[in-house]
Amino acid sequence: MVEKLPDQAEDYQRGLGTRQIQMLAIGGTIGTGLFLGAGENIAKAGPSLILTYAVAGLMLFFVMRALGELLSYRRVEGGFAGYAREFLGPFWGYATTWTYWIIWVTTGMAELTAAGTYIQKWWPGVEQWQTALVALIVLFVVNLISVKLFGELEFWFAMIKVAAIVMMILVGIGVLAFGFSDAGDTAEVQNLWSHGGFFPEGVSPMIMTLQMVMFAYLGVELVGVTASEAKDPEKNIPRAINSLPLRFALFYLGSLLVILAVVPWTEFKGGASPFVLAFDKIGIPGGGDIVNFVVLTAALSSCNAGGLYSTSRMLRTAGVNGDGPKAVAALNGRGVPVLTLVISTLVMGIGVVINAVVPEKAFEYITSVSTGGAILVWAVILVAHMSYRRKVAAGALPKVSYRMPWAPYTNWVVLAFFVFVTVTIAWESDTRIALYVMAGWLALVVVGWPFVRRTSQTPAVSAPLAEESTSA
Repeated sequence: MVEKLPDQAEDYQRGLGTRQIQMLAIGGTIGTGLFLGAGENIAKAGPSLILTYAVAGLMLFFVMRALGELLSYRRVEGGFAGYAREFLGPFWGYATTWTYWIIWVTTGMAELTAAGTYIQKWWPGVEQWQTALVALIVLFVVNLISVKLFGELEFWFAMIKVAAIVMMILVGIGVLAFGFSDAGDTAEVQNLWSHGGFFPEGVSPMIMTLQMVMFAYLGVELVGVTASEAKDPEKNIPRAINSLPLRFALFYLGSLLVILAVVPWTEFKGGASPFVLAFDKIGIPGGGDIVNFVVLTAALSSCNAGGLYSTSRMLRTAGVNGDGPKAVAALNGRGVPVLTLVISTLVMGIGVVINAVVPEKAFEYITSVSTGGAILVWAVILVAHMSYRRKVAAGALPKVSYRMPWAPYTNWVVLAFFVFVTVTIAWESDTRIALYVMAGWLALVVVGWPFVRRTSQTPAVSAPLAEESTSA
């Protein structure tokens, strides 16, 4: 007799409130991809980078609307992995679960490395690996205690990032409007086009920034992972998704517009944070230390929300669905998947071990691998959504009121965009390695499938939420 697997979402505690869900949606997407990656991309493409962020943000908003519709239909543990299983089959549920886990494990390594680098600005005598190790242990303990404490810590991490960006925008607008500060003589809106035009290096360099820009948005899908631990998800999840365009416009487009107006794009260079450079040019006392603290919290936030929280939940999904050892499905009395949290932490600890010998391009390699995996996961969400819509049209499943606009046409447009981004990753030798790594990873996933196929199954789930929210 087969032992019944744990229910998908009912064993988690509803420890995440409205403000925490909202901040998780922000905090998951604002990390080193924006605070560090934008500097190198500005040096490559100039002001046209703003257009790249706008297009990528629009594409990811449609992905999130598709995920939001699926979440309104049925709330399952693991979010998109559960929908891949239901609509595309057990293999895709298994593959999505493990792929998303490895994406954030590797990204967490990069964030820990970044944290170690930031600390050296204040304490250059501290070894980079030591800072990374301390950060990993602290975040592990926080996640171990309870999801409520995790949500509270992530709320304040995100608040620091949001406050810093808003302050940067307001200070920048003040410099542009009133001409104060050391940058007042050269700060002007015309900087957006007066140094070689809006496309100073042409269209091709702008296109080649897509890989890092997509990495900057990695984490937006965390809203789907948190659904099983959210209070009143039927209201909070759509609210968080609907606010994404405003957040993208403010935190990405707004900050870049102001920075590039205050400081000409020609003064930026790769490897430096554009936020730090802008504050230095403005001449705010202690501005560099302030921004360094912000980028440190950004790295810790990304490692906290994505590296530990989401990986431990996705790994537990593998145990729940039979895609991994059944032992990893266990929760402690506080609703925390302790074993999966320990496993993710130990694997991320590999990043601590190699911190002292990380090659110069390690960050670029890791981000390209993460982007490649994320594109696969985002594509799975879109395809699963199309399958759901077909079943709705056939009358097999109920329709929900929160819907993906203009589907399935928007699904195909976004999928085509993802193919284009993949081509840009393959175009450059420094990022092409990501495709080799992803091909090797997918081969490993395929090899592992026969070992879990007999236990992989669609577990029992609660009734679709759509039965209570079906539109007329």
